[in-house]
Amino acid sequence: MSTSTPPSGSSHSGGAYSGRASVPGAPVSGPPVSGPPVSGGREQPAAGRARVPGRGAATYGSTGAAGHDPSGAPGHDSSGAAGHGPSGAAGYGPLSAGSYGAPGGQPPRRGVRPRWGRIALVGAALLVAVVLGVTSCLYLYGKSLDDDLKRTDPFSAIRGDRPAKTVEGAVNMLLLGSDSRDPDKPQGDDNGPARTDTIIVMHIPASHDHAYLVSIPRDMYVNVPKTPDGRFGGHRAKINAAYAWGGLPLLVQTVEGFTGVRMDHVVVIDFAGFKEVTDALGGVDLNIERDVKSIHPPYRTFKKGVQHLNGDEALDYVRQRYQFPDGDFARVRHQQEFLKALMDKAVSTGTVTNPAKLNAFLQASTDAMTVDQDFSLVDMALQFRSLRSDKLTFMTSPYTGTDTINGESVVLSDRAKASALYQAMVEDKLAEWVRANPPSPKPGG
Repeated sequence: MSTSTPPSGSSHSGGAYSGRASVPGAPVSGPPVSGPPVSGGREQPAAGRARVPGRGAATYGSTGAAGHDPSGAPGHDSSGAAGHGPSGAAGYGPLSAGSYGAPGGQPPRRGVRPRWGRIALVGAALLVAVVLGVTSCLYLYGKSLDDDLKRTDPFSAIRGDRPAKTVEGAVNMLLLGSDSRDPDKPQGDDNGPARTDTIIVMHIPASHDHAYLVSIPRDMYVNVPKTPDGRFGGHRAKINAAYAWGGLPLLVQTVEGFTGVRMDHVVVIDFAGFKEVTDALGGVDLNIERDVKSIHPPYRTFKKGVQHLNGDEALDYVRQRYQFPDGDFARVRHQQEFLKALMDKAVSTGTVTNPAKLNAFLQASTDAMTVDQDFSLVDMALQFRSLRSDKLTFMTSPYTGTDTINGESVVLSDRAKASALYQAMVEDKLAEWVRANPPSPKPGG
């Protein structure tokens, strides 16, 4: 059967109008003509959709029969290609892409329907590109922070067996606080042995929905292993002595021996550096438990109640201990409250939605920390992104009291309670242990 070819410049079934096509009302004999639309071509009225029994909405072919071309195939033009013009391009004739069927290449009177499928596809692609771009930028930014962290290897010199890792997914981290500008440090002792005034074992369960921070008083009387050179250790002493005698490796070995808990990571925090961290957050709110006058210049007075403190003021307050009845336990408590206040401020809307403030906080934090070789700030942020300060439980390693041994004031561990606490940590059952042994209302109590 012979077929006729629609004139160039017309739109055909399946073209730009999503099933409503404009074609000339009469066939034009001869081969397809390139160039301007054929003069005298008329636009087919677009009102309504012609229907044929057994067929869906269709366009007009060259015979004018609704939904059929001369071959009888529904919705085809004279080339036999469904919805295609003589060139085979969907919705287009031999003219340039996007040509219209009306004279002079003008659009038809009816508005062009947008191709929502194609728009949605393009929108989705753009969205994916944006998300990937943002994710990539965040990853690269986190990687740069990771690269800025000071690194050490606290596990390299450990001798002897270490506790086994028993629960995959749970994380045990040793947090150590030092104070490089401690005003109580003897004058001229800048090159003396390092001190760790804060020792915290942080346990994050495999569910990653909580964090338990157990402070070990620096004067806790424990067994300190012998240093590799045999000069120090090998007997009971204050746990703080391990750091002075053998650095991080000996302290890690001492803490693991005391608790029976294997440490996955070690983070050393310079509390002096937290001045910049606090100021980057715009200060913190601390609940001052009683009126106290600082023993350090400029001898500030801290009034009981919630006070907004800047970096210098906050550090001055958490350094105080002699004015409190429980001495160093008060300092432990205040350090815990300070860390909690910092976390509250760090995850607040005013910080996370302010790029400049967030960047200043992160940069100051990395400057104040030294971490082990395998520690990843990016991984920690992703794994523990749901943690908030109300998901932190602070405790102090159980003790029976204090004593004086060899002329030194020491803290005596409650061995039975401490053993049960750390065994619960090993088994990732601290939630059950805390329910059975609720901590004191005061952090560190």
